[in-house]
Amino acid sequence: MEMIDWLVLSLSLVFIIVYGIWKNNSHKNIKDYIRGGNQASWFTVGLSVMATQASAITFLSTPGQAFNDGMGFVQFYFGLPFAMIIICLFFLPVYHRLKVFTAYEFLEKRFDLKTRTLTAVLFLIQRGLAAGITIYAPAIILSVVLGWNLKLLVAVIGLLVIFYTLVGGTQAVNVTQKQQMFIVFLGMVSAFIFIVRALPENLSFSNALHLAGINDKLNIINFNLDFNNRYNFWSGVTGGLFLALSYFGTDQSQVQRYLSGRSLVESQRGLIMNGFLKIPMQFFILLTGILVFVFFQFEKAPLHFNPYASEKIKTTQGSEKFKALEVANDIIHQEKKKQLQKEDFFSNTTSQKKYLQLENQAQINRAEAKKIMELNQPQIESNDKDYVFIYFIVNYLPQGLIGLVLAAILSAAMSSSASEINALSATTVVDLYQSFFNNHDEKHYVMVGKWFTLVWGMIAIAFALVGNLFENLIQLVNIIGSLFYGTILGIFMIAIFLNSIRANAVFYAAIFTEIIVLIIYSQEWVTFLWLNVIGAILTLVTASIIQNITKN
Repeated sequence: MEMIDWLVLSLSLVFIIVYGIWKNNSHKNIKDYIRGGNQASWFTVGLSVMATQASAITFLSTPGQAFNDGMGFVQFYFGLPFAMIIICLFFLPVYHRLKVFTAYEFLEKRFDLKTRTLTAVLFLIQRGLAAGITIYAPAIILSVVLGWNLKLLVAVIGLLVIFYTLVGGTQAVNVTQKQQMFIVFLGMVSAFIFIVRALPENLSFSNALHLAGINDKLNIINFNLDFNNRYNFWSGVTGGLFLALSYFGTDQSQVQRYLSGRSLVESQRGLIMNGFLKIPMQFFILLTGILVFVFFQFEKAPLHFNPYASEKIKTTQGSEKFKALEVANDIIHQEKKKQLQKEDFFSNTTSQKKYLQLENQAQINRAEAKKIMELNQPQIESNDKDYVFIYFIVNYLPQGLIGLVLAAILSAAMSSSASEINALSATTVVDLYQSFFNNHDEKHYVMVGKWFTLVWGMIAIAFALVGNLFENLIQLVNIIGSLFYGTILGIFMIAIFLNSIRANAVFYAAIFTEIIVLIIYSQEWVTFLWLNVIGAILTLVTASIIQNITKN
């Protein structure tokens, strides 16, 4: 990175933090601190909801997902617009009518304190884990690619987030997320334009997509019903719908965003805005990953995109095999270019067949390289999906633009982490602390809220410092959510739609369901998206059975 990149990165982050604190540094009561005084417009609500979900993992991991597996991941979001409509029609009116500070406060009004507490604890567990991941994900990737100290980077990101979240509360999170999303969009659009312009001059955009299609990267919709296939149309419109319902309808990190709206209508408009912009945004990010794949058909891609892992393996017994694969990778690349540079390549099926054979061998070599790493350096992450986009950014983007895109990634990390820590603090104060210590004044609860912001922030940092990469970071976040969201959604669906079911039936059904969901996941009987459906339906069915048996 050059001085201009450091300048762009630093100024972007400093502006966000200072602006957020300057605009929101005084809170008279807990309503101001947690609900932002209900001052947010629909546009602020919409961007804040979007920024909370669109973490750094989205912008680091999603392009790598497309690079390896194509556009099929977009099916994960097919149920989201329908979820937004359902939440606007049924969940939001209840929250606004009861004037709750958290989603779980409604559950005590509908059931009892133990049901509210159980649901809040389930949220705190899963969101506490996710908060650590949203800090850890960009930190470890940036540290590896840029050579920055991992622990220092985790601490810096975490402390910056804690600082302006603690001082500014919900309104600071909302206001800064507008600036963060502007930087994110600017960075991603700039990177996309550069990728298109960096493709060979004689390669049109349509031919670039044609090349991606030849490699099966543009298979957007898969109608095959396969419970072991993570991403298909059916898992998207069912599992994705249930996941989105639970995340946006019951997860306090999202509920808190739209409860800060000026009115019910403003909150509803913000949610609808997010529902219909999310799929195009995700499509755009995936398409960026597809174009990176096309770019590396003409530029030599490394055998492994994690430079630290590649260097480390060369100091082990697997060094010779790894180097031999690198040589083979270079030869394959040159042979692929010969085929791609033929004027009639896109109409010559013989050339296309030869090219695909070479590309298939390149993928086999990449898989073999990962096996060598797993055998000789098992402590190092061998999966490099999450490193593809950051490798491209650092090695191919021009000066200045590198700093802007890194600012976008760190802004996304800060916005999502701030929302999560803010929600964790709010839930702890309102659903746990206030439930048992309810004889204090407003200033006391504001102060307690700030202390819990600090505590949860430090927990997130601690978890990030001992975290580890998974197959794909964006999948890891969704897996953690799916382990709990189904049960939580089932509780809320009973609360809103089934008035005949009482507190004890829901409470014990939720405990039973959560145990079953964890067993199903541990045995790998279905992919994680279906856990949301199973959890919600099993909670409904079990609670109905218990209610009919006990009659109380």
